[in-house]
Amino acid sequence: MHELALLCPEDKVDAVSEALDALDALSVSLEDADAQTDAEQALFGEPGLPAPKEGWHRSRILALFANEQAARQASRVLQAQDFFPGCRLLGVAPVPDQDWVRLTQSQFTPVEITPEFWIVPTWHEPPAQARQVIRLDPGLAFGTGTHPTTRMCLHWIATHPPAGQRVLDYGCGSGILAIGAARFGASQVDAVDIDAAAVQATLANAQANSVVLNAGLPEMAHGPYQLVLANILATPLKVLAPLLCSLVAPGGSLVLAGILERQADELQAAYAPYARLSVSDSQEGWVLMTLQA
Repeated sequence: MHELALLCPEDKVDAVSEALDALDALSVSLEDADAQTDAEQALFGEPGLPAPKEGWHRSRILALFANEQAARQASRVLQAQDFFPGCRLLGVAPVPDQDWVRLTQSQFTPVEITPEFWIVPTWHEPPAQARQVIRLDPGLAFGTGTHPTTRMCLHWIATHPPAGQRVLDYGCGSGILAIGAARFGASQVDAVDIDAAAVQATLANAQANSVVLNAGLPEMAHGPYQLVLANILATPLKVLAPLLCSLVAPGGSLVLAGILERQADELQAAYAPYARLSVSDSQEGWVLMTLQA
């Protein structure tokens, strides 16, 4: 296989991508050409909402073709199009043959939450010291245990076991936090998400881990809960402040993640009318914020 690389301004990304699809590219991917520089741009939408823009100021487009001839023919056709000016051909390069399944699996190894609590993909054996294990493979829904926000939430659960408590995982993604709460003795776990695929992923992962929980859309959540977990993003967390606080039982706990360090003050201000948030953990530029109702 060979890879065709192009540099395109934001207003040319759609046309070039569509043309590559028409030219039988096996795959087309986009990267921020200014990544890891001062010009890098965050480009993602909040859950349930579209991205704010279609592309970065400068995008690097990578198209995979079956062979070099196909890649070079595609580059010649593209350069002849009236929409190509402003774009630049970066080159055509061979892609080494690899065992992609094995390569992907090698990138996901057991994740230590505490010395006795681990997240372990199904193709690995749990470490000898593991006493609590969640089996979870990478999938479509967010939450494999590798992201700092997920690790911090799971660490909080492990160090504040919700034994006998009613727990809500709001924005459950893969269901990893809900499964963690069940592993540490929660009497009832509800997991909700606006994405039906996340709900199905949560149910499948719960079954694979032999835990019982309820999963559905957000309207399924009915408080009070002794523990409410929400690992999403700062903007929806601010909007959800009155709802999430209303779901927490007196004396219960609210655990929020998906928050960058620079956003902590915004979250504290948004929750101030309901409760006092504090930063209880931080990893790699992300913070965990909690309140005691």
